[in-house]
Amino acid sequence: MRSMSVEVTPLSGRTRTAVVIGVAVVVAAGVVLRFWTRSGLWLDEALTVDIARLPLHAIPGALRHDGAPPLFYYLLHFWMEIFGQSKEATRALAGVLGVLTLPVVWLCGQRFGGRTVAWTALVLTASAPFAVYYATEARMYALIILLTGCGFLALQRALTAPRPGNLVATAVVTAALLYTQYWSLYLVGVTGLWLVLTIVRSKGGPRPWAALGAVAVGCLLFVPWLPSFLYQAKHTGTPWAGAPDFTAVINAVTGFTDNQASTAAAGTDQGRLLALVYFAMLALALFGVGRSGRVIEFDLRTQPRARGITFVVLGTLFAAIVGGILTTSAFSPRYASVVFLPLILLIALGTSTLLSTRVRLGLVAVAVAAGMYGSVQNITTQRTQATKVATVLEARAHRGDVVAFCPDQLGPSVYFAVPDDNRYDMITFPRGTGPERVDWVDYEKAVHHGHPASFASRLLSEAGQSHRIWLVWQDGYQTYGFRCDNLVSILDEAPGYRSHTWVVNDPQTYYEPMNLTEYTPPST
Repeated sequence: MRSMSVEVTPLSGRTRTAVVIGVAVVVAAGVVLRFWTRSGLWLDEALTVDIARLPLHAIPGALRHDGAPPLFYYLLHFWMEIFGQSKEATRALAGVLGVLTLPVVWLCGQRFGGRTVAWTALVLTASAPFAVYYATEARMYALIILLTGCGFLALQRALTAPRPGNLVATAVVTAALLYTQYWSLYLVGVTGLWLVLTIVRSKGGPRPWAALGAVAVGCLLFVPWLPSFLYQAKHTGTPWAGAPDFTAVINAVTGFTDNQASTAAAGTDQGRLLALVYFAMLALALFGVGRSGRVIEFDLRTQPRARGITFVVLGTLFAAIVGGILTTSAFSPRYASVVFLPLILLIALGTSTLLSTRVRLGLVAVAVAAGMYGSVQNITTQRTQATKVATVLEARAHRGDVVAFCPDQLGPSVYFAVPDDNRYDMITFPRGTGPERVDWVDYEKAVHHGHPASFASRLLSEAGQSHRIWLVWQDGYQTYGFRCDNLVSILDEAPGYRSHTWVVNDPQTYYEPMNLTEYTPPST
């Protein structure tokens, strides 16, 4: 990962002026987009906010039932103390982290490949749909991207100048990554392996023992959280999706090129174009050597300046996929946020092999335009139908009505969106608990032990003859089979009850679709 500048003809005259203006416009637009989305909070965001607003001493216990490490939750807790708990306020933390990432990306690029790589990495990150989306989500992924950039800089400094300050910074960032997202375990592990291989293969040169020791100290700082992590690993897992396969590596990289908010937005032409640029530039970074404006040579022995970071990026992805297969843990492209920034650096390095200024600027412009198009979709794309459900409940539900959720994963987003949740008796299937959070502990067992008929009887009993039942439901959730459909059928057949569906699920528009059905008792 040692830095190495790339020989690229500097810009001059009108071209330089145009590029400076273009960079300023792209960065300004990227900053605005990191704070601009109209969707309500979906499941993961609502869960995060609800846990983060607990008293500080209660957050670790809640996370044992959730399956995440604590750093982002503590940051969000203090953030909400200052700025409030609205969806705009809670998402703004990720937006600020996303903006802070931009100068860090420039510094990483400068360190890795010089000014050309720095400016290219900056505009690619500013316009990247992946980076923009997670800067508008109240989750930890914007923090992960920022920390990986800080970790890159800290490790580079520790390798070239192993002074105490640089080593402490490396240890602190390593620990922060582990306390933010568990896929960092793969990133840190592969980085440590790369350092070990560097030590073994070095012949007479400096060996990065100090840097390796700093990474090890960072891992030791994670030990206090280790009991919680082991409990989560044993009892929470990822019951909402199946285990990955090796095609998930490709999905991870192409996932960087699409808007993640809606399945309807995935696989766009702009996303495919951006993915094509990413893969082509990744290949050039690893194998390409620019000889002239028209000639690029390929060296299958790979380029020394790209070997270390490519090893870490691809090694992390493959280690994570293998780990997921062995532990039957689910995969989501958002987990690959731990390698997003290093990948962007490689892509920026790949563009520097294009020694023709027109070709290089044209390719970067295409990537920025495609990325910005996908990022703009964040303004209008709706992540959840919870807001629509909450609007109907606010207008038509009465005090004392029963609001039920099947599965319980629909509860947090609706609970956050309902202005006055005390008006209703809110209950979730399968555990019969409140809608604020989802208890992921032994989740699959809890679902299998849930009986739609018993749950329906409880709803009918609690509603009595004077209150309505409002069922928020959606089929197709992992491990549920037809349980929610069976619950709907049982309530549809309840003697004397009249049903009316106010909200119909729209999976083409919403990442988190849901139905809302009202059941009116005979006496009402």
